[in-house]
Amino acid sequence: MSTTQSERLRELLEPLVTSQGLDLEEIEVDSVGCKRVLRVVVDSDTGADLDQIADVSRALSAKLDETDAMGAGEYTLEVGTPGAERPLTEHRHYVRATDRLAKFQLAEGGELVARILKVDDEGIDTEVPGVKGRKATARRLAFDDIVRARVQVEFSRKDNKKEEEA
Repeated sequence: MSTTQSERLRELLEPLVTSQGLDLEEIEVDSVGCKRVLRVVVDSDTGADLDQIADVSRALSAKLDETDAMGAGEYTLEVGTPGAERPLTEHRHYVRATDRLAKFQLAEGGELVARILKVDDEGIDTEVPGVKGRKATARRLAFDDIVRARVQVEFSRKDNKKEEEA
């Protein structure tokens, strides 16, 4: 997809997504043979439920049908939310990932897996899990120190506060 088409689609679709109380995270057009798929990824601070996804999908479909943004050929519109292991690329992504485990590729080299505790304008406060009986340690990361970050899936998180309350 050309940058011009991407920018044009974003300009066309973003106001509709925003009017539904969601953020437009990503637009992608894939071509497989003669079939095209327009994937639109939306999210919000509180997440997006199926009803919101359906409403946005209908609004985007209607808008695309009244314009020539996708050209004359057939295409499939897919609207969804970011996956479980979403990349963190915007400040709001880090805020939404507070209390989640993330894997960071650092500018100084190497990787770090840590829980995001707090996010401000300069960076994030994290907790690096302890290994082999050691206590967890706090670490501050400036946004400039992070090359890439991605949320990690946790299947069996041990949360001491929740265990104490039980």
